[in-house]
Amino acid sequence: MKKSRFSEHQIIQILKQGEAGMKVADICREHGISQATYYKWKSKYGGMEASDVKRLQDLETENRRLKQMYAEQSLDHQILKEILGKKAVTVAERKGLVEIVCAEYNLSQRRACQLVGLSSSLCYYQPKRVADTEIVRELRALADQQPRWGFKQLYNALRNAGHGWNHKRLHRIYRALKLHLRVNRGKRIPKRSPLPLQQTGQLNECWSVDFMSDALFNGRRFRTLNVIDDFNREVLAIEVDTSLPTVRVTRGLDQVALERGYPQRIRVDNGPEFTSAAFHDWAATHRVQLDFIQPGRPAQNAYIERFNRTYREEVLDFYLFSSLQEVRAMTENWLHTYNHLRPHDALNGSVPAAFLSAAG
Repeated sequence: MKKSRFSEHQIIQILKQGEAGMKVADICREHGISQATYYKWKSKYGGMEASDVKRLQDLETENRRLKQMYAEQSLDHQILKEILGKKAVTVAERKGLVEIVCAEYNLSQRRACQLVGLSSSLCYYQPKRVADTEIVRELRALADQQPRWGFKQLYNALRNAGHGWNHKRLHRIYRALKLHLRVNRGKRIPKRSPLPLQQTGQLNECWSVDFMSDALFNGRRFRTLNVIDDFNREVLAIEVDTSLPTVRVTRGLDQVALERGYPQRIRVDNGPEFTSAAFHDWAATHRVQLDFIQPGRPAQNAYIERFNRTYREEVLDFYLFSSLQEVRAMTENWLHTYNHLRPHDALNGSVPAAFLSAAG
């Protein structure tokens, strides 16, 4: 749009001539404007002073700035929604995302780097990597001679042989050649506790309750509430959801109690769900004693911790889940196997259901 040759202050002075009684035709002839232009000015600036024009200009400038900010934020939000589904961990992967954003949304490289979370200097940096042929040859030869040596032994041997290669460079090549040794999982030694666990002698004498955390295939986190009876190691319930506050905990325990009755004691850790006033009130209402373990001493709740390990190894770490429904369904099927088919060393090779029947 063509810019007016009159400033806002000049326009206000022209309008004041009309307010003073001068005819519109004479005003238009004097200043060389049409009557349509005069009335357009009057509708926009009529009754305004010079200070009002300044405020109007400031408001228009601020409005344009806010509109531009909103447009940029909307575009940023749209771009972030697109790239959040694309996993980018390494610098090379993030540089690839920057190129995609620049090409598809016509953004500057600097702004694309800010959205992706990458320093703009890394986009221009070209690594000058020295050839690793000699290192690969020496490292592979030494690893073939000493197949049970780990990285530290290989690195020190090469240093002692007079090679001054940096340990980070050597470790990168070591990992790339897949020379790292598989670490054998050692047997777990039970921690000594000042409050040793006691084997319960009857049903519902003591329950053990604990939380676990895991994630779906898409990265969404979820939690499980695990409840077992210490007497026969039977799993009473596993609640699965993205959030398990105190209300859900007490509701789940009430559902178990409908079929089994309330326990005399419940052993728990010091999580906020168990230390809340609502959980204490629930326990007092149903005359359930709360047995808290010492902070940082999970071995004092060893029955549920051992179960958590089994549940993680046989279900959570064994399958990839895409939804909470899959987790619940797989857990439900596994619970039947655990309670009715899986032998337990703590029960002398018996299963929880059979042990309960034998105990009468």
